[in-house]
Amino acid sequence: MYRELITDVFFDLDHTLWDFERNSALTFERIFVDHGIDLELDIFLSEYVPVNLEFWKLYREDRIGKEELRYQRLRKVFDAVQYPVEDAVINSLSHAYIEQLSNHGHLLPYTREILDYLKPRYKMHIITNGFEEVQEKKLRNAGISEYFDQMINSEMAGVKKPNPIIFQLALNRTRVLPQHAIMVGDSLEADILGARALGIHTIHLNVHADPLHEHGEIIHNLSEIKSFL
Repeated sequence: MYRELITDVFFDLDHTLWDFERNSALTFERIFVDHGIDLELDIFLSEYVPVNLEFWKLYREDRIGKEELRYQRLRKVFDAVQYPVEDAVINSLSHAYIEQLSNHGHLLPYTREILDYLKPRYKMHIITNGFEEVQEKKLRNAGISEYFDQMINSEMAGVKKPNPIIFQLALNRTRVLPQHAIMVGDSLEADILGARALGIHTIHLNVHADPLHEHGEIIHNLSEIKSFL
């Protein structure tokens, strides 16, 4: 559908290519053992997954900072499951989590297949709100860094998706006009509406069971990109 129009494909990273939930679970499994946390991982994760999305939304909206995000999401979850943890332990867990998270390299289904398919046809780039110190390490440890020409992150841009400034920075750095670019991401708010505000085409990887919408194409697994590119 966009084959003759698009020259550059922008991807979000977490929840879009990099299997955040699986890698996150493996990280918590390890650091709970290291810190003597005697709590069933499934109980913790059932609370953590939605809480993490909630706090990332606050961070995206500049209502909390990086350190508050890292501390508060853990504090809220431990309080919710009524597992007593001192602040010093929370801070240690938070540090260990960030340090070890990017060591894991599991990807969402069809990631490597679709990157292999797209690589000869398009230039590919990453636009991420993730922390600069870990995102490049995620790409390297997952073995997919060589697919991408540019990685634009929110710390580099000074703003977070969906702010148009980060998308404009991406267009400037890649020297592509918005009508020749397409954004693939899991967040309707950050990736899809943010990109469309600048006239960038979009493909929404709907992994969070968002309701149907008319803000560009919707897919449910990465292999469906072949229908459009």
